[in-house]
Amino acid sequence: MQELALILVGALLVNNFVLAQFLGLCPFIGVSGNYDTAVSMGFATTFVLTLSACLSHVSYHYVLVPLGLGYLNIITFVVIIASVVQFTELFVRSVSPLLHQALGIYLPLITTNCAVLGVALLALGQGLTFLQTMVYAIGAALGFTAVLVVFAAMRERLEHADVPAAFQGAPIALVSAGILSLAFLGFAGLGG
Repeated sequence: MQELALILVGALLVNNFVLAQFLGLCPFIGVSGNYDTAVSMGFATTFVLTLSACLSHVSYHYVLVPLGLGYLNIITFVVIIASVVQFTELFVRSVSPLLHQALGIYLPLITTNCAVLGVALLALGQGLTFLQTMVYAIGAALGFTAVLVVFAAMRERLEHADVPAAFQGAPIALVSAGILSLAFLGFAGLGG
């Protein structure tokens, strides 16, 4: 149980995919302008990332390896991720057309979010069991969501702040992302 807690905290805070490993930066910058959109994107990415990592683990260990096709793991993982994203997009479109419109192009871009593929490949490379892979994916997804939501809240506050003209817009967003990354660097001593 302690090992699972360490995996969760490690993926959530210590090795955060956005701020420590710099994966998933496109939605991090693109969707974080609005708090509500960031929360929705975070939940959609959490669902896709967790389900994709679990399905990738099962497909690799129970289909590809027994058939001697382990070298096809990246192609298989990309197909799994694209399928899960398509399912998620259809679900969001039918349940909440307004949310689907707010997420816009970023919802189908979860397919190309390198953090989603990165979690599946890193879990495979670390030799995690299915349960460990699921905990790792949940931690990574919650870390991604937390950073996305915190950064969206920061950007909304920055819109009303007195920022020098040279730093308005993208420059202050990037400076804020750097400071947020430094704050998460403080978790580096946990667990070790």
